[in-house]
Order: sequence, then structure tokens, then C-alpha cells
Amino acid sequence: MKTELTAAARLPDHGAVLGRQIRDLRKARGLTLQDLAARVERSLGSLSQIERGMSPVSISALDAIAQALGVELSWFFAQGTPPDPDELAMVVRKRHRRVLDFCGSGVREELLTPTFGNQLLLMESTFAPGASTGDRDRERRGDEAGVVLRGSLQLSVEGRTLLLRAGDSFAFKRHGPHRCHNPGRVPAVVLWVVTPPSY
Repeated sequence: MKTELTAAARLPDHGAVLGRQIRDLRKARGLTLQDLAARVERSLGSLSQIERGMSPVSISALDAIAQALGVELSWFFAQGTPPDPDELAMVVRKRHRRVLDFCGSGVREELLTPTFGNQLLLMESTFAPGASTGDRDRERRGDEAGVVLRGSLQLSVEGRTLLLRAGDSFAFKRHGPHRCHNPGRVPAVVLWVVTPPSY
């Protein structure tokens, strides 16, 4: 119960930080809110609420925003506490993880690899019950693999939908759209390996 309250208490702060990042980057690119809305094919009102930290942000929505603003989605990951100098670029302690909390969407992602400069990316995703990557499929290039550590995950890849449970693993080549959804009543935790590293 305490953990749930703590997470809920942090939610508005994460939303405000993420919204501020989007707004500041948009302005730095010289774009109006109307310009960005047209580029990502979302309503002006929904983008305004995202920038003010008042609306949930799905992975697909943030991915479209990142592309429109010319950055990788990983640009929005918050840095954890600074790592120890002797572990830099090799070890990621739990307290040092970079986190991207898709505020209000029920999806939280944590980077487990210390840099994006290697050949693969390791990431842990937590999907709240009913949470998904969004209303639009994501399309990336390369390979992805993973294992469901807890709960269940509905994985849709190129028209095929699979239900995976704790202990089930998967792998697919990223040359088409994919989407994830937690159909269960408990949080789903998934460990991902992505190569080449991209987010």
C-alpha cells in the first residue's frame, strides 16, 4: 500500500517534468503548439494538456512527439542518481537507473544498460493492469527479445497477437509494427533486449 501511495504521489511531478521537457524542446525548435499538433496528428487540446502535465502520455504518443522534435525517445529519460566513477559505463545500480514514466498511462520503463553506445539495450518495463504502449503501433528496425518476469503481456506483432505469462520469452525482428498491452489484474514486468540500441 505504501508503495502504491508513493508512486501515486510522484505521478504529477513526473508529468510536469515530462511536459516541461516537451514544451522547452518544442520552443527551442521554433515550433508552435499548432505546428507540433499537425506533425504528430494529435489534437491541440491533448498536446496542451500533455505539456502542462495534466494528461497521460502513451509510448506511441511520446514516440511521435520525439520524432517530430528530432530527438530519440530516450532523450526524455530522467537520470537517476549519479553513478560511482569506477562503475561508469559498466554497471547500473538500481538507484542509478534512468527512468521514463509515461505519466498516467501506467507504463514505466527503466534503462538497465549504462550507455547507448553498445550493440544492445537492456530495459525493464512495468505495465499497470490495463496499460498499453498506446493507440498506435510502433515501428522500429532491428531485433527485440524479452521475458515476462511477472504478470501477463499481450504482444501484437505484424498482425499476430500472443498472450505471454510470467516465464514466457519472445524474440522478433523489428521490421513491422508492434504493440503491447497488459490484460491482467496485476502489474506486468518485462525484461527487454533491443539491438541495435534504439528507443
